[in-house]
Amino acid sequence: MAEPEHWDATYETKGAQGVSWYQPVPNVSLDLIRQMEVVADAPVIDVGGGESLLVDNLLTRGFSDLTVLDLSKVALDEARRRAPSPQVRWVQADVRTWGPDRTYGLWHDRAVFHFLVDPDDRAAYMRTLTAATAPGSTVIVATFAPTGPETCSGLPVARYSSPDLAEALGPRFDLLATEEEEHTTPSGGVQPFTWVAGRLT
Repeated sequence: MAEPEHWDATYETKGAQGVSWYQPVPNVSLDLIRQMEVVADAPVIDVGGGESLLVDNLLTRGFSDLTVLDLSKVALDEARRRAPSPQVRWVQADVRTWGPDRTYGLWHDRAVFHFLVDPDDRAAYMRTLTAATAPGSTVIVATFAPTGPETCSGLPVARYSSPDLAEALGPRFDLLATEEEEHTTPSGGVQPFTWVAGRLT
């Protein structure tokens, strides 16, 4: 993974609606949250949320305990200006080294896991996920699919099928739903994504 300065520069150069992962409505995320029956008062963390509009959409759906974690201060500041709600906590941190002070009912990640090409980074991510969740917590993670790009924002990525991604999330992850998404970027490109959703035992 790149340093915060890399992501700050990316957002400053391209803007919130110019980055390849921009979505005006995060439909797959919202659909999986609905499928997993995550209740509106559950504490939710969006890992790598940056300027994602997921938090805005969850607020309009009555969710009241939201945390957005991201490396980029630029992204978080812009999202905070857009959604200035006391129901959202904004955390600038590296998920690999962050120490959560609570547990969450939903761990959502559409942006981070596929950048963890080093096994030590994946292990660090899983330590944080374990510390931030409890048995029964819902986990929703997306990565590039096996036919997806080999790089993103100038960085190498790991690509996963749904069985491989479920296995990477460890033996406590009980896979309950999968989705295959063809994401259209602002420039018109198509990026295949793999999604998995499940609960921790």
